[in-house]
Amino acid sequence: MTSLAPAAFAGSPASGLICRECGHRTPLAPVHVCTECFAPLEVEYDEAKLKLVTRASIEAGPQTIWRYAGLLPAGQDVETRVDLGAGMTKLREAPNLAKALGMRKLWVKDDSGNPTHSFKDRVVSVALSAARAFGYDTVSCASTGNLANSVAAHATHVGLRAVVFIPSDLEQGKVVQTAVYGQTLVAVDGTYDDVNRLCSEIAEQEEWAFVNVNVRPYYAEGSKTLGYEVAEQLGWRLPQQVVIPMASGSLLTKVDKAFRELSKLGLVDASPYKVFGAQATGCSPIATAFENGWDTVKPVKPNTIAKSLAIGNPADGPYALDVVRRTGGAMGHVSDEEVVEGISLLAETEGVFAETAGGVTVATLRQLLKTGRVDPDAETVLYNTGDGLKTIEATALTSVPTVTIAPSYSAFAKSGAAG
Repeated sequence: MTSLAPAAFAGSPASGLICRECGHRTPLAPVHVCTECFAPLEVEYDEAKLKLVTRASIEAGPQTIWRYAGLLPAGQDVETRVDLGAGMTKLREAPNLAKALGMRKLWVKDDSGNPTHSFKDRVVSVALSAARAFGYDTVSCASTGNLANSVAAHATHVGLRAVVFIPSDLEQGKVVQTAVYGQTLVAVDGTYDDVNRLCSEIAEQEEWAFVNVNVRPYYAEGSKTLGYEVAEQLGWRLPQQVVIPMASGSLLTKVDKAFRELSKLGLVDASPYKVFGAQATGCSPIATAFENGWDTVKPVKPNTIAKSLAIGNPADGPYALDVVRRTGGAMGHVSDEEVVEGISLLAETEGVFAETAGGVTVATLRQLLKTGRVDPDAETVLYNTGDGLKTIEATALTSVPTVTIAPSYSAFAKSGAAG
């Protein structure tokens, strides 16, 4: 493993890493914290290289996130690229849900169609491409489930070793979907924040690529593709409103970054948009900070069925607050009961079965409409980040057979199921 960017980064538009607070610059390397002020680092780009990207060059690319390779920090070298086919998921028009909510125009960006059925395939594809370029042969992560699924699958695909860490109380579907790939799965008795702290300790001792520790700046950039795709799928224009679930808050900030990049590069016409954030009440540190007008995010102990969003000490919380306030959006949080209602509403109106994070987003959209924060007449995109089969426990008690009958027509007729 090398400490500086090797030849595999030669085609990258990334010029280095820059501190999000003090602006100190660092060469491309597997590091995530500023040596001057200990704030997080993010990727900085060579604008001249970014300007080489055109609508035509994107549209000529593959039907994956790699059509945007010219806007990403790693993966330009196909020898080190890690690609299971993530991206270009459906942007579904949602007229029935819009009618139920009293909205004029609503879309659902449905990332359940990714290879391991969540948006994490986007960030992992970029992160592991960076890890391979840096020469790592072992990858790791702390995860609330979806990330573990994706890291294990992508690592297996390219012959990397993976050691992934999860809280021991995760949904069974996510545990199975990680273990099935035959990689090392470590369950930790504790919250995600406990798991994350453990991984930070291990990262100091092991020469591994931790996708959400030492290669986090590259990992996070993969989320931008959710912004790029929405703009492209809308005919190269920005929506007026987006509603995004928040765990660490990174996804929300990167969708905003994507919209700003597209506008700056002239790939879309610059137009105002509002960003709205959604959390579960049982783990809502960012939404609570917004609600109270705080600039800092106070850590909480998670207690919610929305385990994929259960990060009590969100690293990107302050930056998510900045985005929402700058764009004139808002944040909300909803109870576990409302989460289940949100899952059911999306399924019953649009035939999309979302995991609990999707239920959070739908329920928060409904809440923000009722409080007048979301404009019902503005074109809105709602992000569904995962498949409901991953969190089937959430709806197992409410989604049951309408009736149970004997195997005879008379029993069927008496049941009322014929209508």
